[in-house]
Amino acid sequence: MRSRKALFLDRDGIINVNHGYVSQPQDIQFIDGIFALCKAALNKDYLIIVVTNQSGIARNYYSRDDFQALTRWIEHQFWRRGVIITHTFHCPHHPKQKRPFGLNCCCRKPRPGMITKAQRHYGIDLSRSILVGDSLSDIQCAQNAGVKKSVLFKANSIQYRPQLIWGCNKPYYQASDLKAVRQLL
Repeated sequence: MRSRKALFLDRDGIINVNHGYVSQPQDIQFIDGIFALCKAALNKDYLIIVVTNQSGIARNYYSRDDFQALTRWIEHQFWRRGVIITHTFHCPHHPKQKRPFGLNCCCRKPRPGMITKAQRHYGIDLSRSILVGDSLSDIQCAQNAGVKKSVLFKANSIQYRPQLIWGCNKPYYQASDLKAVRQLL
């Protein structure tokens, strides 16, 4: 079987505006360019895989069922726009919370557990894959897993002009516009 490539996306801050512990559809505001980026990736045979820390579950801000319902809703919104999200992996843990979700796991970014699970499950070639995240823990996760290209995205950031730049002595790209990320596909 030929190995596949993936576009790994963080959720809050990449797919939707990070309003903090988003758990309801009415709180979702999609980031400009996310659907076009995903369509371009699909056209180049990338799988779309979401990898997201969801400590709101461990903190009891919302339940796992709430998270799954919102995930189904988000995936349906993508489907309506012609984009199939292959899988959404999430980490419900936080090491400073009580059990059952208060533990120091291997899936919470920057640890690579969600990406390595996706790699095993879907036969992904990480050297041909890309991760887009909005925090250094996302970038560290990509590096820890062996993802070849990673992008630190900050929407409309003046700091990241031009729109896609190599990380100024950092081993990742920086972008202020998701349209610019399509150059890496």
